[in-house]
Amino acid sequence: MRSYDQFCGLAYALDLVGDRWTLLVVRELLLGPRRHRDLADALPGIASNLLGDRLRALEDVGIVTRDAADGRKSVVYSLTPRGEDLRESVLALVRWGSGAMTAGPRPDDTVRPAWVGLALEALLTGRPSSRTGTIALLTGPDAVLIRLDPAGTHVTTVPAGHADTADAVLDAPAALLLGLVSGAVPLAVVTIRAQLVRDPDALLPALAGAGAAVRARA
Repeated sequence: MRSYDQFCGLAYALDLVGDRWTLLVVRELLLGPRRHRDLADALPGIASNLLGDRLRALEDVGIVTRDAADGRKSVVYSLTPRGEDLRESVLALVRWGSGAMTAGPRPDDTVRPAWVGLALEALLTGRPSSRTGTIALLTGPDAVLIRLDPAGTHVTTVPAGHADTADAVLDAPAALLLGLVSGAVPLAVVTIRAQLVRDPDALLPALAGAGAAVRARA
């Protein structure tokens, strides 16, 4: 592993996670344990041998651990407690990077529903809301549950079946949901193109407000 040879916390951190693809591997593992194949599918463009190199490097420094999958020959990778400590750093970078997303996805960009939950966690967690209630955003097999509260918003990702009890439900393409929270796509456009909108208490504008606030800071 190459080093910057600088006695600085940032330089030390970059020595460990600053290589190309490394933080994206961490991002995927923040979503849950993954097999090598799962990671390769989620990271189009990375060579299999390079992914293996990055995983071994993360193992060597105590950020990732590997375990044999139950009843299978494949290996499952997950973050150690030290790896989980990277969550706030990754979320901060997601918030910072959202300012560059206002034009929407580029033609060659991959958009994965699983990233919606992480983006919402970064943009909304802890922000006070003038409304109280639960919004479910349907993103493929999962749902992102957003609990609005004056004391601070809470975001979790759960199986889509858990969305039935939410006060509001929005089922729309991942790119539109990401555009909404980043301030790039108006709520009216998202609701027109959504597959399902249920919002009897008009809670969805709280998401557009969060996106506008992030866009203003960018």
